[in-house]
Amino acid sequence: MTHRFKTRLEQAHELGNYEALLALIPYAKLIGIECTRLGDELLFRLPANKDNIGNPILPALHGGVIAGFMELSAALHLLVFTGAPGLPKIIDFSLDYLRAGQFRDTYAKCQVWRQGRRVANVAITAWQSTPAEPIATARAHFKIEETTRP
Repeated sequence: MTHRFKTRLEQAHELGNYEALLALIPYAKLIGIECTRLGDELLFRLPANKDNIGNPILPALHGGVIAGFMELSAALHLLVFTGAPGLPKIIDFSLDYLRAGQFRDTYAKCQVWRQGRRVANVAITAWQSTPAEPIATARAHFKIEETTRP
């Protein structure tokens, strides 16, 4: 983890504002991811953007954009809540599309199911209207750096 990234992460924790941290991630900037802290949870938002449309006839979001949004949300969730000393690295990502992502704002929440010393498992749910009607669910496994022991 670069010093600049680590400094922005610490500032984001203090202020509860992750905008400066997301600005350091080119893909996050490209698709427009936003992040808000709500108590002990993070809410990720992908604003409606014409550049993210995959099927202009419907119009519907590109499946790769939805997948990238969910994967990046999980990695950021781990980074913020696990206290890992470095960026998590993706091992495996499994996604189930449940319905078309329409051209409107999309939201995601993550939950860490298991965190060991080297691997963490995260569940991600993305929705548009209500969390009870998800457009996709995913499971991600990340390699995390071990914390140094005294």
